[in-house]
Amino acid sequence: MKLLAVDTATEACSAALLVDGVVTSREAVLARGHAERILPMVDELLREAGLALGALDAIAFGRGPGAFTGVRIAVSIAQGLAFGAGIPAVAVSDLAALGALALERAMAECGAAAADAEALVCLDARMGEVYYGRVRAHPQLGVELLEEGLAAPAALFTDLPGDGRVRVAAGHGFSAYPALAERLGPSLRAIWPELLPRAAEIARLGARAFAAGLAVPAEAAAPVYLRDQVASQSGRPRAQ
Repeated sequence: MKLLAVDTATEACSAALLVDGVVTSREAVLARGHAERILPMVDELLREAGLALGALDAIAFGRGPGAFTGVRIAVSIAQGLAFGAGIPAVAVSDLAALGALALERAMAECGAAAADAEALVCLDARMGEVYYGRVRAHPQLGVELLEEGLAAPAALFTDLPGDGRVRVAAGHGFSAYPALAERLGPSLRAIWPELLPRAAEIARLGARAFAAGLAVPAEAAAPVYLRDQVASQSGRPRAQ
């Protein structure tokens, strides 16, 4: 499996290349200028691996939610590269990618078993709102995005089940709204507000989604903004 991933939905601008299960990546945290940085990252990864775009199986991208311009950049880059190479695209939720990173850290630092952990992820959406999600491990897709949406911090995670799961939190929504972290603190093992979605996790989740048949033609790649959209709160596994 050879897959390229790009993400520009937040301040974190990153690209990753997955080749036979091994991921290499390039990352930078930027206030602006993602469009100028992402393609050189892609070129560097491909050059170092000795691969042409046409040798890839697919291109994965962070489909949002996140900054409107940043999400559009990732979708446009993925569409252009995939269309030019004649390969499909795979959309990955940025909240799912952030959750995957948080769950990995929970296992490493908190001693949590994957099957018993849940990540609450929260990205600052401005205007007094956050993009939020609940993420658990999933055997086929890597992670399962139980719900995602856009809401005021005071309305979030008010009815978490008392199921004994190890819960951790990640994303700059928790630093933007400290009262949220304070309210949830007693139910959380750890909070990592510095974590942001990365192309490395998008590559891994994208490879699993590709194997599950969830790739789409390049022209069908689409963003998910959540703002001005109806949030999905289904308990069923979602295409990541």
